[in-house]
Amino acid sequence: MTGVRSSLYLLIDFGSTYTKLTAVDLAKPAVIGTASALTTVADGLVHGYREALRRLTEKVGPLAFARRLACSSAAGGLRMVAIGLVPELTVEAAKRAALGAGARLVGSFSYELTAADLDELLALKPDLILLAGGTDGGNKTVLRHNGALLAASPLAAPVILAGNKTVAAEVEATLKQAGKLCYRVPNVLPALDRLNIEPVQAKIRQVYLERIIYAKGLAEVEREIDGILMPTPAAVQAAAERLAAGPGDGRPGWGELLLVDVGGATTDVHSIAEGRPIKPNVYAQGLPEPKVKRTVEGDLGMRVSAAALLEQYTPRLVGELAGLPEDEVIARVQARTVTTAYLPDSPADERLEAVLGYLAVKGATERHVGKCEQVYSPQGVCYLQEGKDLTGLATVIGTGGLFLHSPAREQILAGVLPAPDHPELLKPQAPRFYYDERYLFSTLGLIAKEFPDISFCLLEKALKPVQN
Repeated sequence: MTGVRSSLYLLIDFGSTYTKLTAVDLAKPAVIGTASALTTVADGLVHGYREALRRLTEKVGPLAFARRLACSSAAGGLRMVAIGLVPELTVEAAKRAALGAGARLVGSFSYELTAADLDELLALKPDLILLAGGTDGGNKTVLRHNGALLAASPLAAPVILAGNKTVAAEVEATLKQAGKLCYRVPNVLPALDRLNIEPVQAKIRQVYLERIIYAKGLAEVEREIDGILMPTPAAVQAAAERLAAGPGDGRPGWGELLLVDVGGATTDVHSIAEGRPIKPNVYAQGLPEPKVKRTVEGDLGMRVSAAALLEQYTPRLVGELAGLPEDEVIARVQARTVTTAYLPDSPADERLEAVLGYLAVKGATERHVGKCEQVYSPQGVCYLQEGKDLTGLATVIGTGGLFLHSPAREQILAGVLPAPDHPELLKPQAPRFYYDERYLFSTLGLIAKEFPDISFCLLEKALKPVQN
């Protein structure tokens, strides 16, 4: 194992509902204790943190930690807006970059912004703007226009500029002359067939660490820890990448995998997979897919977003699946939306919880995977693939509070499997199911880069198979 000067680390996830603590002994390595308390946004995160720490101390006794590291999705997470040229190209490239960095995308805009667009954008109150547009040497007009409109607006959020390099420096100057905080990075879509999302993601992480955590009132709790390193989704993704890649010493990891993180407000899906066409006569179309991809669905959650989930799938369908009358489904879903710490209180409510979880996983996976459609060409029948082919994935992992409490893990994770109503979707065909037994992916992701062998070992221990 990698040598460390002191072996005890406290890993913290300031979640939107709960603040979760994981005490780790890096020398063993082992998780020596976990605890949680309700996240206290209104009164300051430090109060929920102290309560969780008190509960942890009750379990394992007082500990002298070498470091206390955190991630956070509290106070709305990292709220971003993406602006680009064409929805299917530069806007999509910007969205992928933002989501891959752990942001919560609250809006996206394409073409030349109008006054109404600007009003809508400002009303979203983003923490960060990602301004893209045009391939290198391509369209200049839209990036100029949008940069000038933002410069003349009352926008206070920092802007990351990742558009056409021919005009990017000019747009940067326009924004800075207007007093806007602007960071210029290489074009996120330098050519139609090439994504370049890593520089954007690195800058998002830097701005998050330098500015956003203070803007969200997290500075007080930072005085009691060693730092908030990243948004929570980025930590979860770091853990998934580590598990897939291995311990970093030449030994193999788990290989390509899909991870579903079901939360109260959103359901996130992370795939660590190439996803290229694997069958004859199948041709990729659209933007190239990143190997590490995250999508997030704000209308597919178990608490805050439960009403939106119900709207998508209807009380009738949910009731049929859960064996409950429609009026009871509506009432129980409403109870979930107003009490984020809600826990099922009866067998009927547990059935409903499992159905909602299944539908959240199903909907989020359907939006994440690619699709393959038959077309006719002069050479005969062929197939066009848009997005990732994940049919051959061998591993699917569930994480989140749902998998801690619900005994119906197999039923919930079955949402990733193919369904007759959407045969064109390239969902995993016959994966093995695992679940994060102690809800550790977000916290262990905090040490995935610094201690690859230790984090890999602890992640493997955290996962339990689900019979499927």
